[in-house]
Amino acid sequence: MLLFKALSSRTRIEMLKLLMNDSYHISGLAKALGISVPVAAKHTRILEEAGLIESKKYGKTQVLNVKRERLYQALDAFSERHEIEVSEGASILEVLKAVAGVKIKKMGDKEFLVSIDGEKGFYIYEVDGKLPDIPINEYKVAGGEEIEIKRLVPVLKKKVKVKVNVNVKNKDKEC
Repeated sequence: MLLFKALSSRTRIEMLKLLMNDSYHISGLAKALGISVPVAAKHTRILEEAGLIESKKYGKTQVLNVKRERLYQALDAFSERHEIEVSEGASILEVLKAVAGVKIKKMGDKEFLVSIDGEKGFYIYEVDGKLPDIPINEYKVAGGEEIEIKRLVPVLKKKVKVKVNVNVKNKDKEC
């Protein structure tokens, strides 16, 4: 119940978003959100009680961090689960074709997972919690495995805009 209380506030959700990217002191968090320090402290206390953030003391200063694993575990409770029966020697890609909402696209002689429930993106898969080094269309299921498909959400750390100046000579070409 504490989890739902913690996530019921827009302010606390904004706090979590900020803390997903960086650590904050309570006053820095308050400033970033445009709220007073006492209000920020009240909200962080609720997030701490729900186990979504933690504070670490450095002398007299407390630094707040998000507890990613706890947040991911909470969201995992809402994941869809399917049980699929396939013939022996089926690949994971063939298994996914039997799951509603999974879109596979054929390009040339290869097939790719392109979206799940309309969510386009790049996907990786795990088998029993491990990341195989075999392409999804080549991994043959033996039965009883738990396959988890995860969409990679882009996290931008740096953006680089490249401009090509045709008047500048390439040093490599001169050598």
